[in-house]
Amino acid sequence: MRAQTGGDRAALYRPFPLPQGGAAIGPFGAWPAPPAASEGLPRPIAGIGRPVTAQEIAGWDVDVRGDGEGLPPGRGSVKEGEELFVQQCASCHGDFGEGLERWPALIGGRGSLNTDQPRRTVGSFWPYAPPVFDYIRRAMPYATPMSLSNEQAYALTAYVLHLNELLPEDAELDAEKLKSIRMPNRDGFVPEARPDTPDEACMSSCRQGRPVAVTMDSRRFVQPGSGSGFSEPQ
Repeated sequence: MRAQTGGDRAALYRPFPLPQGGAAIGPFGAWPAPPAASEGLPRPIAGIGRPVTAQEIAGWDVDVRGDGEGLPPGRGSVKEGEELFVQQCASCHGDFGEGLERWPALIGGRGSLNTDQPRRTVGSFWPYAPPVFDYIRRAMPYATPMSLSNEQAYALTAYVLHLNELLPEDAELDAEKLKSIRMPNRDGFVPEARPDTPDEACMSSCRQGRPVAVTMDSRRFVQPGSGSGFSEPQ
């Protein structure tokens, strides 16, 4: 096995050429088209396979980008979302998004990310609003994902954003409104050129004089049958 060079790592993370001129592509910039499908691929075998239909593609093509690309038509209100939240979400996330037991909180944590006890919630951590809709529509409710209509997903997104003081209680939400919302942590994520990131292990003076604080004991043991969901040391 030979050692990887910087060029090898760049090829691994950037399979297609960057735009000419050195312009920054940003998080939503379009990449150049990949090489033609025929290059380096085996020839099709006659009688095997068929072209995919538009209906089949539509069933999978449901992702939404951070800039809102891919958001479907529809709208929902905070009021409608509150009713849905009580029915579908409160049993895990609490009546007001505060989180229950091991289920995550959706609110709070604003300003905590640069502390030794960060709280990564929708309001404190997520940099863009459209992925909130994307996650709710694709992954929630936990027991029946993909069961929500677009209108229900917009309504729940509106209510979650309202809980985080990003929408008033009489607001309605659609694709254009969702794109316009600026999340508190919009500038907290910085695109990283991974091939340029040092990959050498730090063995001394790593924290440059900053103190180390232990904020929890991960060795605690919960007895089986306690209802915690864990039967092994965590």
